[in-house]
Amino acid sequence: MGAVYFYHLTRQPLEHTLPVLLDKAQQAGWRVAVRGTDPAQLDWLNEKLWLSSEEGFLPHGRAGGPHDADQPILLTTGAEAANDPACVMAVDGASVDPDEVAAMERVCILFDGNNEAAVQNARGQWKTLTEAGCAAQYWSEESGRWQKKAESQA
Repeated sequence: MGAVYFYHLTRQPLEHTLPVLLDKAQQAGWRVAVRGTDPAQLDWLNEKLWLSSEEGFLPHGRAGGPHDADQPILLTTGAEAANDPACVMAVDGASVDPDEVAAMERVCILFDGNNEAAVQNARGQWKTLTEAGCAAQYWSEESGRWQKKAESQA
């Protein structure tokens, strides 16, 4: 059974934090689905990811292309990802189901701590997922470095 990690972004923006987490997921050997709610935002992230790593880009693609199943990182608005991910990274309030958490190695929920609606949505997701028995961790960068602030065991 997997776990869900909540990342409360307050100092670094999504386009800085997401590539760091994607690099870590790739080091673990995981395929990743980055799930968003806004196609335009995913297009913007797509561009940012081409320039984000030391190698110049993170290998990835936008869902809907001819090689979706081959992508190590697939940006999508859908609940299903053709690349058979071991990890889902939900951004912009994208929904995550408790059964999905159980089926994945990891689910990451990244939310903007400077946006009250995003914070409230993440609180609702924490409540729903932990009440469903999902193991969860809450990470904050408020102090200037990432620190685990809360944990709920399955």
